[in-house]
Amino acid sequence: MSAKHPVIAVTGSSGAGTTTVKRAFEHIFFREQINPLIVEGDSYHRFDRAEMKKQIEAFQNEGKNLSHFGSNSNHFDLLSETFESYGKSGKCKRRYYLHSDEEAEEHNARLGTSLNPGQFTPWEEIVEDTDLLFYEGLHGGAKDSNHDVSKFVDLLVGVVPIVNLEWIQKIHRDNAERGYSAEAIVDTILRRMEDYVNYITPQFSRTDINFQRVPTVDTSNPFIARDIPTPDESFIVIRFRDPKGVDFPYLQNMIQDSFMSRPNTLVVPGGKMGFAMELILNPVIHELIEKKKKAK
Repeated sequence: MSAKHPVIAVTGSSGAGTTTVKRAFEHIFFREQINPLIVEGDSYHRFDRAEMKKQIEAFQNEGKNLSHFGSNSNHFDLLSETFESYGKSGKCKRRYYLHSDEEAEEHNARLGTSLNPGQFTPWEEIVEDTDLLFYEGLHGGAKDSNHDVSKFVDLLVGVVPIVNLEWIQKIHRDNAERGYSAEAIVDTILRRMEDYVNYITPQFSRTDINFQRVPTVDTSNPFIARDIPTPDESFIVIRFRDPKGVDFPYLQNMIQDSFMSRPNTLVVPGGKMGFAMELILNPVIHELIEKKKKAK
């Protein structure tokens, strides 16, 4: 934890909707004139795309499973070091995982390299001054027997739709964008289930704020769902670990049709998710920056 160099992490499993939160943070950073250091979760995978396929096969030959959710395929050690280093000095190393041809072209032009999608750029020392570190990915609050990433985070935000909705989103995304068959997608869900239970879900007990999307339509069999429930067919359940200081009457007044379900839980219409995030997160980030100024 650091007052001088805050670390903010948004964590959620693949297809959970962390991009919506990232956009809300970008709006806040723009309004508050905050210069963040952006760190991507995928850059802490242990293997590039080709090697990951080989490792999955090797694990399966031993009767084991390997997925992007678990510690065997991720550098929890390096992620912890990044957060700790930034918290102490405002400096750290960073690399990128190249998801697409466009990203490869951009970074190859910048670095003078000839990397392909599915590979990593070299680690680079961050020398410029920034106001805070912003992480978005799978493991912002991860913990195993050797490393606890969450203890170096000043604001940890979870994004977690109920699991059936998460599966529907993954099935539709992987089929439409990546051309995977329904059978292959189900195999992936089953292969990563152990890591999901052991490494993804425990993070949401460590978060400061959780945003959970709950559909109001039948998702009881996600494997035959023909479409993804829309935001207007959902509620967002927002849970605060410490509700002290949260102005719930103000939030309810600002967000039409919102209500309290527990003393630490606000429920808002799904279409108001981005608006609610900005209302809730803006004062929290403002406070982090004020503490940073005082600490200096």
